[in-house]
Amino acid sequence: MSNSILDKRWPWLVAALAIIGLYVATMDSDPGDGNSVADPRQLGSIDDITALAEREDLNVLFILIDTLRSDHLGSYGYERDTSPFLDELAENGILFKRHLSQSSWTKASMASMWTGINPWRTGVTSFDHIVSESAEMPAETLKDAGYRTAGIWRNGWVAPTFGFEQGFDVYNRPRPLGLPNEVLAKKPTLKGGGNDEDIAASMIEFLRVQQDEKWFLYLHMMDVHEYIYDDTSALFGSNYMDIYDNSIHWVDETIRIMFEHLSDQGFRDNTIVVVTSDHGEAFSERGFEGHGRRVYKETTEVPLIVSLPFKLEQQLVVETRSRGIDVWPTVFQLLGLSGPEEIDGRSLVPDIMAAGRGEAPPEADRIGYSHLDQNWGQREVEPLQTVAVSDGPLRYVRSFIGSQEVEDLFDASTDDAELQTLTETETETLDRLRALIDAKLEQTLAFGEHETREIGELELNQLRAIGYDLGEK
Repeated sequence: MSNSILDKRWPWLVAALAIIGLYVATMDSDPGDGNSVADPRQLGSIDDITALAEREDLNVLFILIDTLRSDHLGSYGYERDTSPFLDELAENGILFKRHLSQSSWTKASMASMWTGINPWRTGVTSFDHIVSESAEMPAETLKDAGYRTAGIWRNGWVAPTFGFEQGFDVYNRPRPLGLPNEVLAKKPTLKGGGNDEDIAASMIEFLRVQQDEKWFLYLHMMDVHEYIYDDTSALFGSNYMDIYDNSIHWVDETIRIMFEHLSDQGFRDNTIVVVTSDHGEAFSERGFEGHGRRVYKETTEVPLIVSLPFKLEQQLVVETRSRGIDVWPTVFQLLGLSGPEEIDGRSLVPDIMAAGRGEAPPEADRIGYSHLDQNWGQREVEPLQTVAVSDGPLRYVRSFIGSQEVEDLFDASTDDAELQTLTETETETLDRLRALIDAKLEQTLAFGEHETREIGELELNQLRAIGYDLGEK
């Protein structure tokens, strides 16, 4: 990948202009000088984190790297150098060491993250479910607070037709203008669906036209999900997991270039950046690959990195459990805003402050839940709920193989990969965690009832094209 996406693929800017044309039409543009600059941020302290809420100039950049499991990043202990730039962000920012996704399927996970509500209460657990209009989404909260809001996405499960556009001034999929030859050489079966460089080009143009208004920009990246990479990222071999790591390296470089432009346009020192994922990926740890099937560690432990408008002298690592439903309550408190109240998530700012001051966390640990209807992609089939409870180092998982229920209990303090089940020996713990999730599943829906919409075969085929088995009518 070249040092500048603008240098490499100028036609992308034409696509970017078309994508955000409605937005640009409301503003006067100021193109800037186009020169990349070094990170301009000053050093900051733990007290500067609390002072963020007093600022009136803060922007929010929310980067979602689809299908990124945390233990394949250097900042989370991976031995391969897959993520040098993301590791750099973590080194002078905030790293949440034990971050849990609430599902292993994008739509359910993102509905929980955006609403702060666990999946069985959002009403979004099946392929035809939509986010309720009565849900208050982060873009709505930020828009009410005076932010310009834009979302650029490439995963069809977060399309506006599923309710994810609520609160956005602009919410679009970037127009794909073809894949580079070096990418097609690695994956010749790809059919011109574009890649995350299209998202990067859209971001660059979005930043170019900004002036004095605060903004919130959501970027949903898909190249790790689609295992896209080029020759410069082909560092780790050619088997299934090697290609996944190559893709992480490719996306890491794309994000580095994006941050060059963030600095170049003068936004690095007044922008809070959140980097996370919706779910992880399995590599036959338990005999299956991919995601959207179970909720074990490999498909639910994801990264959460927060980069501040200043550099911390020493990396701040939050060791207590964090969850996808906690992300937006945390961002709102950092900004000094009030978000929705009737939610399952809570702000992680107290955990951040305790970690930064070397104090005990405000609570021993959060209990985290993950949930998936194993029949989410099937029509007219009864739900089959696979669930997990994470309590400290313990994780209880209930899933189904066919119609056979399977229960597992793991202790990560002695089994980091969580492959040795303790169901035969730790029966009291098993009973306690089973009772916890059974009580949760009895909760009522947060928005009254499941809302659905008809999905045509064309759209279903587009979703099947990115690897989802949705069955037939």
